Amino acid sequence: MVASLFRLLLSAVLLALLVAPSPARADPADIDAAARGVVRVVIIDRRGGQVTPLSHGSGFAIGTERVVTNAHVVRQAVADPSLAIGIVPSDGGDAIYARLVTISDRNDLALLATTAPMALPPLTVSGNPAVDAGSVVAVGYPMNVDRAQGLSAGDLFRAVPPVKSAGFLSGRRPSRDFDTLLHTAPIARGNSGGPLLDECGRVVGVNSFGTESGSADAEFFFAVSTRELLPFLTANGVVPRVNSSPCRSLADLEAAEAGRAEREAQDAARAAEADAASTARRQADARRAIEFEIIAERENGMAATFLLLIAGFAAALYGMFLHEFPRENETATRPRIAFAVAALALLGAGGAWAARPGFAQVEGRLADSLLAQRTAEAGGSDAGDNPAGSYTCVLDESRSRVVGDAAGDVAIRWAADGCVNGRTQYARTGGDWTRILVPEEEAAATVNRFDPATGEYRVDRYLLGREAREAARAARGGYQVPQCGGGGAAAIQLAQRQQAILAVLPPAPNERLVYRCTKNDAGR
Repeated sequence: MVASLFRLLLSAVLLALLVAPSPARADPADIDAAARGVVRVVIIDRRGGQVTPLSHGSGFAIGTERVVTNAHVVRQAVADPSLAIGIVPSDGGDAIYARLVTISDRNDLALLATTAPMALPPLTVSGNPAVDAGSVVAVGYPMNVDRAQGLSAGDLFRAVPPVKSAGFLSGRRPSRDFDTLLHTAPIARGNSGGPLLDECGRVVGVNSFGTESGSADAEFFFAVSTRELLPFLTANGVVPRVNSSPCRSLADLEAAEAGRAEREAQDAARAAEADAASTARRQADARRAIEFEIIAERENGMAATFLLLIAGFAAALYGMFLHEFPRENETATRPRIAFAVAALALLGAGGAWAARPGFAQVEGRLADSLLAQRTAEAGGSDAGDNPAGSYTCVLDESRSRVVGDAAGDVAIRWAADGCVNGRTQYARTGGDWTRILVPEEEAAATVNRFDPATGEYRVDRYLLGREAREAARAARGGYQVPQCGGGGAAAIQLAQRQQAILAVLPPAPNERLVYRCTKNDAGR
């Protein structure tokens, strides 16, 4: 009896584990990249010459100098002109003041503008977010974490990483006044105004409030949905980065790419086998044709030999007849001519017999025929020998991972020495031409690769934190990029020096764009 109850209890536990929701599978690199655009929003009392923080919430960059937060986070500063709003970046840098651009109490949204350049990395808004299910991550600055760490009021102005908490969407839950998402990613006071992210680090909502629950009640939390956020931004002249691509991890993409490469290899192997079989058939047909040709030539030689022998013997007999029975007053010239003709005919017969081709010539003639065929085929297409020209590159969405703005077509004017569009020099690295870009105005590095032989253009984009960004810029500042047309030595040197940048980049990019490039007519 006890054993039966134990087995029943064990089965129930295993069943519960099977049906329990799995933990969020958010990509840490994407969440970390988005978190660098999250800020602490502090309400500051400046009366009496003192700078005193009164309260704080969270916010996130929607542009390099624009920050979204909740209306209730900054409401106190709106009501009291003596109070100010401060912005504390999460990825280092000094805190600065912000001014209120607009506030919407109806849907609890506010837009702030920084009073000094901060170059905050803007977050991307999901254009087609899930609303009923899926993993999400809340990012912000909960006050209970600050208290648990014993942070002082002055510590609120110091840059510290935001807190990330994972959970699941529990459905769309419109309130009486605005559209919200219900989720289980834990938030507390201070999280208000921070982003709710999907697994690709894209904003699906703005965290606003939570349920009041006793110790036995489940906790749920609310975020202002993008149905409210996007019209709010548009109405205030902000054009956010919006992406509607499906969210999939780079690991999934690389697994699919490996499967595609394996299928292509199998297709290539099958094509090679079919080509080998076809080549063998063509060679067999060519061999038979050459053998028949040689047989015909041998038969023609034998026929010519026989005819020449008959002609020679006839001429010799005629000469002997003239010699034995000369006519009156006839000289010996005519018999001599007949004998000469006979001799020439017999020599021609010997030459015709000797000139007959042997079957040993089959292999040589076959090799000459195949060489001529390959030469003709190679002369019909020079695309591989001359890749220079103008290309139009179209994004292959099935092989790409887009987490930022939607990507458009790319035009490439390619030169054989690796110059792109007449201004950007690429370097030959492995089988691809590569150029690494580390812009000063962006918290990212981009590795561009182009293979003119296959028409593939790939862009790997790395979203960098402050330390990685400074290391990449230091490596980039260690050399001078050659101008286009600098010659092969300059491209080789560029390839060697770009390795220093690759060494400090993260193991995997956040974004990968793969383009299929088609050469335009006349290479214009």
